[in-house]
Amino acid sequence: QLQLVESGGGLVQPGGSLRLSCAASGFTLDYYAIGWFRQAPGKEREGVSCISSSGGSTNYADSVKGRFTISRDNAKNTVYLQMNSLKPEDTAVYYCAARSGLVATLSPYEYDNWGQGTQVTVSS
Repeated sequence: QLQLVESGGGLVQPGGSLRLSCAASGFTLDYYAIGWFRQAPGKEREGVSCISSSGGSTNYADSVKGRFTISRDNAKNTVYLQMNSLKPEDTAVYYCAARSGLVATLSPYEYDNWGQGTQVTVSS
């Protein structure tokens, strides 16, 4: 059974850092593009970052460019999201999602395999 599990969320002060992990089981990530998404209360789910199946192409939402970095370790079947200089507006539930194929996109509608999410709270 194809499964994605996020971890690494928590409470952090503004300006702090967190690293989220997205571990896959039941399938190999080698052939899947991965996206990170977030959803704050009362808001729609939005794309944060994505990475192609090869890792050679990445994309970021304007709101996180220069602060977040996506990477993948296919040997560990895991994708990471390093989040630095966190702001209160980054507070949300963060989800990873997989779509088969090379190309990654920030549109949540292009993904059909989702994790359960991990809460990130940025507050002093």
